[in-house]
Amino acid sequence: MAEHLVAAGCRVRVPSLLGITAGDPPFWPRAVSAVRDDLGPVPADSPVALVAHSNAGLLLPVIRSGLDHPVTGSIFVDAALPARTGSVPVAPPELLEFLRPMAVNGRLPRWTDWWDEADTAPMFPDPVMRRTVVEEQPALPLSYYEQRVPVPSGWDDHPCSYLLFSSPYDGLAAEARERGWRVAHLPGTHLHQIVDPVGTAQRLIELAAVS
Repeated sequence: MAEHLVAAGCRVRVPSLLGITAGDPPFWPRAVSAVRDDLGPVPADSPVALVAHSNAGLLLPVIRSGLDHPVTGSIFVDAALPARTGSVPVAPPELLEFLRPMAVNGRLPRWTDWWDEADTAPMFPDPVMRRTVVEEQPALPLSYYEQRVPVPSGWDDHPCSYLLFSSPYDGLAAEARERGWRVAHLPGTHLHQIVDPVGTAQRLIELAAVS
């Protein structure tokens, strides 16, 4: 999808978070460092818009607070919402109850292996894309989901918006709307950005423009 944003005139950085679970918890400071390091070549006075998908939404407040760059907007894509302040669990109790029996020596299977084939297959547009995504997935430690992420007070004092793909995130999109955020809907599955990268890029551009 990044290439479609670039084609539309956007400057795009896609920091890798694959290494943030190396070592012991807490893991969230490594996510902050990964994004900050990736933005190193970008002048510090250049404004940025942050975009997070799924559970990475919980990391946006600490990422924003750890950057030298001014943040003009945060966009949550079919994503978990941070609290307003305090801290937030990476996984609620019911998800941890689901995950713990899967862990082997403290490590979970890849995310796509958590679910039945009937649930995962519709998320991918073709076998090649599926193989690419599956092979890139890390096998995360259970302790990643047992951590809490701090939520800096006032993190949402800038324009925030929500892009909804799938029905399991309807409630979170409704909460975002209650917070006064702009909410857009692009119907699809949780990985709709790989099914319709052009449409997703366009929605992101629209949301960033009003941020």
